[in-house]
Amino acid sequence: MSILSIFSLNEFIALIFFCAAMSFSPGPNTMLTTAIATNEGFKRTIPFALAVPVGWLLVMLSCGFGIGALVAEIPAIRLAIKILGCVYLIWLALKLCKSRKLQEVNPNRLNMNFIKGVAIQFLNIKVWLLAITIMGSWIIYAEGEPSTNPDQRLMLVCAVVMFFAFISNMSYAIAGALFKSWLGTGKRLVVFNYLLAGLLIATAIWTLTI
Repeated sequence: MSILSIFSLNEFIALIFFCAAMSFSPGPNTMLTTAIATNEGFKRTIPFALAVPVGWLLVMLSCGFGIGALVAEIPAIRLAIKILGCVYLIWLALKLCKSRKLQEVNPNRLNMNFIKGVAIQFLNIKVWLLAITIMGSWIIYAEGEPSTNPDQRLMLVCAVVMFFAFISNMSYAIAGALFKSWLGTGKRLVVFNYLLAGLLIATAIWTLTI
C-alpha cells in the first residue's frame, strides 16, 4: 500500500510542511534538548530525543480515542495542561540557571530521562494543538470531506509525526553539542544557560497564550 493510496499528494505535502514547522520551531522540547546537549553532552540527549516521538505518538493516539476532543472543548482541562506545563518549564529553567560547569554525567542536573521525557509531552500544549489539528485536518476529514480510511491515515500520520519529532530534537542536540567546547571557556556557559533559561520561561509564558 502506497502513501498516495492513503493521502492525496496535496494532503501529504501539506502534512509534511505542517509537521516540519511545528517540530523545528522553538518550543519546550527543542529548548530542553539544546540545554541538555550543551551542559551534559550529546549522549545525555538521546533518551530525551527518543522520548519525545514516543510521547507525541501517545498524544496522537489519545486524540484518536477522543481525548483530544475533551482538551479542545473543555477549557478547564486545556488550562490545567497549560499551567502545569508552564510551571514545569519554569522549574527546569531555574535548575538550568544553577548549572555553571560542564560535566558529562551529573544526575542532579536537569535529570531528564526517558520516562520524564514521555510524560512531559502530555503537559506540552503545543503537542496537543498539533495532534488536534492533524486529527481534524488529515484524519477525520480528507480535503474537507469525511475520510473513508481514518485508521490508515492515523497510522501514517503517527509515523510522520514521530519522524519529525526525533529529527528536530536530534538537530537541536547536535547544535547544542557543537557549542559545548566553546562554552566551556570562562563564563560563557553561565551566560548561555541564563539565555536558555530565559527562553524556557518565555516559552512557558507563550504556551499560556495559545
